[in-house]
Amino acid sequence: MRRVRREDIELLAPAGDWDCMRAAVANGADAIFFGVEKFNARARSKNFTTDELPDIMSFLHLYGVKGFLTFNILVFEDEMESAKQLVEACIAAGVDAVIVQDLGLVKMIRDISPDFPIHGSTQMTITSPEAVEFTKPFDIERVVLGRENNLKQIQTIGEQAKQPMEVFVHGALCVSYSGQCLTSEMWGGRSANRGECAQACRLPYDLMVDGVQKPMGDIAYLLSPKDLAALELIPELIEAGVVSFKIEGRLKSPEYVANVVSKYRKAIDRYFEGQDPKPTKEELRELEQSFSRGFTYGFLKGTNNKQLVEGTYPKSRGVYLGRVKQVLRDGVLCELEASLKRGDGIVFDAGDPTKKEEGGRVYDLRRKGNKLEGEAPGGLIEIVPGRSDVDLKRVHVGDRIWKTNDPHLDKRLRQTFETDKPYRVFPVRIKVTGAAGQPLKTVWHDVQAGHTVTVESELALVTAEKRPMDAALFEEQLGRLGGTTFALERVDAHLSGELIVPMRELNAIRRRAVELLEAQRRQPREFMHSRVDVYADAAAQGPSMLPSGGRAQARLTALCRTLEQVRAAAELDVEMIYADFEFIKQFPAAVEAARAAGKRIALATPRIHMPGETGYFQNIINLRPDAVLVRNTGAAYWFMKRRQERPDEYQPELIGDFSLNVANHKTAALFLESGLQRVTPSYDLNIQQMVDMLGRSDTSKLELVIHQHMPMFHTEHCVYCTFLSEGTNYMNCGRPCEDHRVSLQDRIGMSHPVRVDEGCRNTVYNAIDQSGAEYIRNFMELGVPRFRVEFLEETADKVREVIALYHRALRGDITGTQVWKSLKATNQLGVTRGQLVK
Repeated sequence: MRRVRREDIELLAPAGDWDCMRAAVANGADAIFFGVEKFNARARSKNFTTDELPDIMSFLHLYGVKGFLTFNILVFEDEMESAKQLVEACIAAGVDAVIVQDLGLVKMIRDISPDFPIHGSTQMTITSPEAVEFTKPFDIERVVLGRENNLKQIQTIGEQAKQPMEVFVHGALCVSYSGQCLTSEMWGGRSANRGECAQACRLPYDLMVDGVQKPMGDIAYLLSPKDLAALELIPELIEAGVVSFKIEGRLKSPEYVANVVSKYRKAIDRYFEGQDPKPTKEELRELEQSFSRGFTYGFLKGTNNKQLVEGTYPKSRGVYLGRVKQVLRDGVLCELEASLKRGDGIVFDAGDPTKKEEGGRVYDLRRKGNKLEGEAPGGLIEIVPGRSDVDLKRVHVGDRIWKTNDPHLDKRLRQTFETDKPYRVFPVRIKVTGAAGQPLKTVWHDVQAGHTVTVESELALVTAEKRPMDAALFEEQLGRLGGTTFALERVDAHLSGELIVPMRELNAIRRRAVELLEAQRRQPREFMHSRVDVYADAAAQGPSMLPSGGRAQARLTALCRTLEQVRAAAELDVEMIYADFEFIKQFPAAVEAARAAGKRIALATPRIHMPGETGYFQNIINLRPDAVLVRNTGAAYWFMKRRQERPDEYQPELIGDFSLNVANHKTAALFLESGLQRVTPSYDLNIQQMVDMLGRSDTSKLELVIHQHMPMFHTEHCVYCTFLSEGTNYMNCGRPCEDHRVSLQDRIGMSHPVRVDEGCRNTVYNAIDQSGAEYIRNFMELGVPRFRVEFLEETADKVREVIALYHRALRGDITGTQVWKSLKATNQLGVTRGQLVK
C-alpha cells in the first residue's frame, strides 16, 4: 500500500465572499474554490468579480493556499468569446486551476494553454474508471467524482484510472446526479447546469402508487436528502486514495466555513499525527449547529435509501434538543439531549414545515422552577423563550425542539478570521555574513515556499569598540517578525571579526526582507498562453452546404420504452428505433421485433456508469444492435476502446445522447472527433441557443429530440425502495418497481412518473410531454437531418398518432403549431422555450 503523506492531502474549502475566504484560510484550508460573476454553478452566491482575481490570488498565495475558479456550467455558443476572456484573466492572475463541466470549454482551454490546470467538475458526472480515461487526452489534472460513489468504488477508480481524485465530504447533497438534473429549468427557467438550481428536490410531493395516493403521515419531502458529513470517515477516505477533501457551501456564511474547515483540519492532522481522528460529540454538534438537515454519510458507505432521506423537513434545523414534555405558563419542559444557553435560538417543530413555526431566543432556563446560571448541559429543563418570540398556544406536547443558533459559537468562529494578526506564520532561516568595510549581507530563506531573498545593509560594517554583533543579537533584532507572515526558525552568523552596524540598519534589513519574501509569495504562477479565435473551428454551415437547395432531407427516429411501442413504431416510416427499457432482459424481444420489420434498432446505455458495470455494455454488444445510444462518457470510452482494439469485429454505430451535455459546437466536435458518429444536443438549449449552435456545427452529424417527456431528476435515491419496501437498497428491497408504478404529485396536482433503470436508478419524468414541432422548418433549413420523438407511457395507438403528425409536419402538410395543439403538449424546445429571432 502506498504511503500517504500529510502534504499529499488537500482540504478544499468554499468561498462566496471575502469573509468566507478569510475564514477558510484562517482555519486551515489548503485550497479555496470560488466563482466570479459569470460561468459558475452558484449564480445565487455573492461571488467575486473578474477584476478581483489578481487580489484574490495574491492573498491566497501569501498564505500558501491554492485558488481554484469554478467554471462548472455549460457554455452556450454566444458566450464562447466571454468565456475565453475569463480563461485569459485566470491565466494572467495565476489561478491554480479552473473547475470545468463543459468538455467544449476544456477543448478551448487546451487551445489557449497546454499547461493551465483543469479539474473535471462533479458536473461532468464522472463515476467510473472509464469516465476518467475519457478525460485523459485533454490533460485534466484531477477529477471530482460523483457524490454517489462509495468508498470501495472510489478506491477502484483511483487504482484503475491512476488519476488524483477529489471527493465531497461535507455539505448539501443533490438528490440528482450532478450534471443530470433538468428540473429547475423545466419548472422555473433556472437551470442547474447554469448555476441557477431552484431546489425543486426540497419541495413536498405526494406519493402516487398505481394512480392512488399513498398515506405518508408527516413524510412529504420525498426527494430531499439529509446533509453529507463524512468527518468520521477521514481515515477510510485517505486510505481509499482521495487526495482532495471538498466542502460544499459557497452560499453559506463565513461562520459555517470557519466551523467546518476547522473540524476537518483537526481530523486530518490527528490522523497523520497518529492520534484518534474520530470527532467528539461536541465537534459533531457544532457542525450541526452551523447548518444541518440531519447528517448522513451519503453514499460513501453504500446505498441506504432509508438513511439518506427522512422526508419530514427540507431545511436546516441545527441541533436536536428533545421533545416538549409539558407546556408551561411561560415556557416548556424538555428533557434536553444537548446543551442550551440563554440567548440561543430555538424553533418548535410540529411536523409541518410548510406552516409558520414558533421560535425565537431563549430568555431563561430553570430546573424545577429554580433559575439556572450559565449553560444547561442536559436533563429535565424548563425553557423560557422571549415573551414576544413564541406563541405558546401554538406549541404542543410532543413537538420537537431544535437549537437553530448559538451566538457564543458564532462569536468564537468569527474571532478566528476577524483579527489583525496574520492567519498563518511560516518559518524563515537567515544566513548572515560580512567583513569590515563591506555591507552586512543577509540571505533569507522561506522554508515552506522555497523562496530566497538577499538584503544588504546600506552602511558598511565597522570594527566594534564595545559590543560586537553576534548570533544572539541577530536572532533578537531580525527575529522581530510579529505581525508578519513569518517567524524566525534559526540564524547562522559568520562575521569576519568583531563588527557592528547601527541597529536601524538591522531594522531596515528586516522590513525589506519581509517585503521581498511576501512579494515572492504573491507572485502569480506563469502558464503558456496563445491567442485563439474561438470560432475558427466552427463548421461553415450555409445553404450551399446542404442538399435540396438548402433544406435537409429529414427523417424521424423513435425512442420507445415498452415492447408495445417498439412494435407500433416498427410498422411506421422511422429511420431508427431506440429501445430504452427499464430492464435489460427485455432488449432481445425489442431487437427481434425491429429486425422482423426490417428496421434499424439502437439500444440505450444507462445514463450512469459505475465501476464494474461494463458487463451491461457487453450484453448490448452480444445482441448486435445497429447502434448504441451512448449516455455517459464511461460508455463512450468503453465502446471506442473496443473499436480500436477489435477493428475487424462487429461495431455498432455510436450515437451520443442529450446527457453528454453538448451545448456548443466545440463539445459536439470533441465527441465526434473522439469516435461518436452523431450527437444529440443538450436539453438545456432553448430555441435561440440551439439555432446559434447549429449555425456553427456540422448539422449532418446532429439529431434533435423534438418530442418527449422531459427526464428531470436522475438519482441514485430509489423512491420505490424508500417508501414501498422495508429494505434499504436493491439487495433487500424486494423489487417493488416490478409490480407497481409510482409517480410524484406536486403542489399543483401534476403527477410525474418515476421509472427505474437496470442499475436501480430513478428518473422522474415531467407529467406533460412537450413538442418543439414549431421549429422543425427552421432546423431543416439549418441542415438537421434527424428528429427524434420519445415515448414514455403511450399506447401503440398513441405512438402511431404522434409519429404520423410529425411526418406531416416534416412534409409541410401541417404546421408545428397544429402538431403540439393536437397532442395537447407543451410548446417548447428543451427545458425552456426561448425566443427565435426571425
